[in-house]
Amino acid sequence: MRKADRLFQIVQILRRARRHPVTAEALAQELETSKRSVYRDIAALMAQRVPIRGEAGMGYVLDHGFDLPPLMLTPDEIEAAVLGAQWVSRRADPLLARAALDLIAKIGQAVPERLRPYAAEPAATAPPSWNLQPDAIDMAQTRQAIRTGRKIALDYRDEQGRETKRLIWPVTIGYFDTVRMIVAWCELRRDFRTFRTDRVLGAQFLDERYPERPSLLRAKWQKAQRSQPSCEA
Repeated sequence: MRKADRLFQIVQILRRARRHPVTAEALAQELETSKRSVYRDIAALMAQRVPIRGEAGMGYVLDHGFDLPPLMLTPDEIEAAVLGAQWVSRRADPLLARAALDLIAKIGQAVPERLRPYAAEPAATAPPSWNLQPDAIDMAQTRQAIRTGRKIALDYRDEQGRETKRLIWPVTIGYFDTVRMIVAWCELRRDFRTFRTDRVLGAQFLDERYPERPSLLRAKWQKAQRSQPSCEA
């Protein structure tokens, strides 16, 4: 790998790790090079005023706010983005599906011409979804409630056919091959629960914000997921 490519990949790895330190050993393993080369490359990036913090033995982080040109994409990155967008276009609600198709078109127009075949004719493709269950709740409004930390009042029918009323703090939406699930903190159960979007009988999107920051609530759910899976309703 050329040095310029290696420097670019180091920045990408640090961006991917967000604010978690990445050791020189981990960088060397992914880049298939020596730790000595990593140390030299980190020093070169710092000399170019790339805002990297850390030291040998402790790991490195990339400070928030550093941006590379947005479409410096490799062929594999283009195909990964297109494959993901294809999957979304065939399984998401209509608004998000259209956005995924728009994304594929934008990638094909924005990358250099020599890379356009990777977007127009990718080597991998996402198959169509069979028996996809229709949503019984406005998914665009649900995503907005997640972003803004607002409560949703649900009329819901569980897998046994029992109808209940729930006041939830939505965390995220899980997309599966045939169904979509809203992950939320349920005030009735006082715990995280999942709600299939096709089993919603009615929904009221409230102006009331829940007391947690959305990012903090999501972190709590992720921690809970590591100890036990979420339960439906």
